Amino acid sequence: MTQEDKELLLKDLSARLPYGVHCCVFNFNKTIKEDNDIIYGIVSDNILSLKADTNECYMYHQIKPYLRSMSSMTEEEEEEYHKTMVWSGDILNEKIGIWVPTINSSDYLIAHHFDYRGLIPKGLALEAPEGMYIIT
Repeated sequence: MTQEDKELLLKDLSARLPYGVHCCVFNFNKTIKEDNDIIYGIVSDNILSLKADTNECYMYHQIKPYLRSMSSMTEEEEEEYHKTMVWSGDILNEKIGIWVPTINSSDYLIAHHFDYRGLIPKGLALEAPEGMYIIT
């Protein structure tokens, strides 16, 4: 894992902490230690998980969060996400312009566990199984 990938992963996980991000925890030999843990804290390069039976912490490279690919967004979620954007365009001609994401757009994607930073294709995250994250 490159330094850039490490920073991207830790930045992404830090933003997701309030939303109960699920993860897979690996042993140093790459076998699975826990296939569905929840991250509750990050201290430097160490990641603290909820199910750790002895308050163990893991290194960033032992954790892969479960995220939802952008393509898994439902029509209802797309409508909600669209509501977080603002129109930027010509006031006189409504057809010229674009919808621009806002900070609320990023917050929506984080809260709903979407992989908008492309961690899954980079091998830094795993595709969340359907139903893992129930959003109310």
